[in-house]
Amino acid sequence: MARSYRRLVTLLLQLCALLLAAPVLAAPTHIKPELVVEGSAAPGGTVQVAFLMKPDKGWHGYWYNPGDAGLGLTPTWTLPAGAKAGELAYPVPQTLIVSGLMNHVYEHEYAVLTTLTLPANVAPGTRLPVRVKLDWLACTDQVCVPEQAELTGQVTVGTPAAPDARFDQWRAALPAPLGAKAAFSVDGGKVRIAIPLPAAVPLDRPHLFLGEHRVVDYAALQAFFRDGDRLVVELPRARFEPLDPARLTAVLRFDAAGNGVMLEAERGAVPAGGTPLAGGANATPALWVLLLSALAGGLLLNVMPCVFPILSLKALSLARAGESESHARAEGLAYTAGVVLACLALGVLLLALRAAGQEVGWAFQLQEPLVVAGLLLLAAAITANLLGVFEFAVPGFASAGSPQGAFATGLLAAFAATPCTGPFMAAAMGAALLLPVPEALALFAALGLGLALPFLAIAYVPRLRAMLPRPGAWMVWFRKAMAVPMGLTALALLWLASRLAGSGFALAAGLLAVIVMALLVLLGRRQRHGRSAGARWWAMLGAVVLFGAAGLPGMVREGSAAVSSVLPSQPFSEDALAKARASGKPVFIYMTADWCLTCKVNESAAIEREETAAAFAKAGVVVLRGDWTRRDPAITRYLTAQGAAGVPLYIWYPAGGGAPQQLPQVLSVGTLTGLVGK
Repeated sequence: MARSYRRLVTLLLQLCALLLAAPVLAAPTHIKPELVVEGSAAPGGTVQVAFLMKPDKGWHGYWYNPGDAGLGLTPTWTLPAGAKAGELAYPVPQTLIVSGLMNHVYEHEYAVLTTLTLPANVAPGTRLPVRVKLDWLACTDQVCVPEQAELTGQVTVGTPAAPDARFDQWRAALPAPLGAKAAFSVDGGKVRIAIPLPAAVPLDRPHLFLGEHRVVDYAALQAFFRDGDRLVVELPRARFEPLDPARLTAVLRFDAAGNGVMLEAERGAVPAGGTPLAGGANATPALWVLLLSALAGGLLLNVMPCVFPILSLKALSLARAGESESHARAEGLAYTAGVVLACLALGVLLLALRAAGQEVGWAFQLQEPLVVAGLLLLAAAITANLLGVFEFAVPGFASAGSPQGAFATGLLAAFAATPCTGPFMAAAMGAALLLPVPEALALFAALGLGLALPFLAIAYVPRLRAMLPRPGAWMVWFRKAMAVPMGLTALALLWLASRLAGSGFALAAGLLAVIVMALLVLLGRRQRHGRSAGARWWAMLGAVVLFGAAGLPGMVREGSAAVSSVLPSQPFSEDALAKARASGKPVFIYMTADWCLTCKVNESAAIEREETAAAFAKAGVVVLRGDWTRRDPAITRYLTAQGAAGVPLYIWYPAGGGAPQQLPQVLSVGTLTGLVGK
């Protein structure tokens, strides 16, 4: 009987031991944790333990420095006397931008490793219990949930067991130690790090993850340079109360596959210059390159149909002022001041909205129906002025000028010229959203200077003014001809209003424009009889403005989103992109907006063509179309992640999950059909 009792007790103990030996799963959470012990270890020896984290679809966990927001793993151990746990070792993380904030995350299954040291005075064969309370943060793009679990396991003391193959995979995912010290310096608003890395090491879309908090701006673009067998990385300082540590730890990710190295850096000399790293998605050109790009981009904006009439007539006004050098220069400086000030104001407002958490990008003002209605009224008024229906009472937009009128013209030209990004401009404006505020404002000012440059050159170079046609009767006809593109701009704004806020809103805005035009006809008649506007005219104009301000906001409806397309496409979303890439098919993404002239030209000339559609259909290309006419946080996040401030943006993902390629902003059929052969 006693022997049977002892056998029963032994059997129960063995069963308990088996239960303890198996990993214990936590209660249901959005990230499922599991404690895995690699095997046994000798007394006083070490054994590796893994926290295997399995996020649900759409959820992610965090690296130990989570970036702008988040929280990594926090273990609270309960171990036998004499045992201790080491530091956590994380695999190479991923980057994720949400609402303009950079997070260091894991969107897939990952294992965080640590080492347990066993007590030396434990007899072989002993089974040591291991208990840990684990806390972490699980998030999606919209919500975060603090989670925790009580995990238990056990370690058998004895001869070390054979390696667990899973641990080999998990260890391979850890960044390898670099083996050589890096150096860093803080130069003004940048942290510069020189990493000893052979030039033969391939880098594809690299990223440097800093272990220390509040040292750099995580979301800012990172610049990479080669200096022989050293890699130099430039990172903008943290925007608010940056810390100044004596040493840095970091992980350098080589590629999207998660290969990378772990490094330590101490203060020291960092070489200046170097060769910019080609193909680095996070690399940003030097500031002087961005300034030149912004200047060139602003210069090209002068050919837009809503700007060219204003610019050309102001240039001709300088021909009339040719006898006065000082008058011409005063007008040129005033016009430039108006343009630059308007661009700076738009930049400040854009940066402030983004800092407040708003999902906005370049030309955000054209995503607001009421702003578009206001621009429609303004375009209608300018069209009437160009047709000679009335003259501005204050020296102004297209008549014989004054510095005050030139300044007002500059304000208008800048506001009307910024619906789209164009060649040279995209990289500069994309960088402006991520650079420190002083550098970002310098880029907005350079954009304005580029827009004002033709008029400024005419004002300051007498030979250019001499080349302008002399005043004469032909100027009356030229002025009326310039009303055509401005009138077309008004019609385009009317169409945009319908797309943004529905046909009822567009009809009401159009009716207001007609009423304003009628009032301007009355004003013109009074002016031709030598009379001013009069109180009655101002009262009627005020009534129209009040009616519009009171009635239009309540008429905003969901705009028309119907798309007639030669090239079949799906609406862009992050889930649609993930599914398309998972299918292994090539993916073409194009971001567009109804107010973007460059977008529409590319769609007509290259995208919506039978040749393109046939080539893409043959190759099985998945086409995702992002319509940014109205605000769309998902599209804004994607644009920011690609270093773009606005549209157009064209991205090609090759078949089989290769690295994406950003295409030029001016497309051709050959550019697109040539992609399917790569």
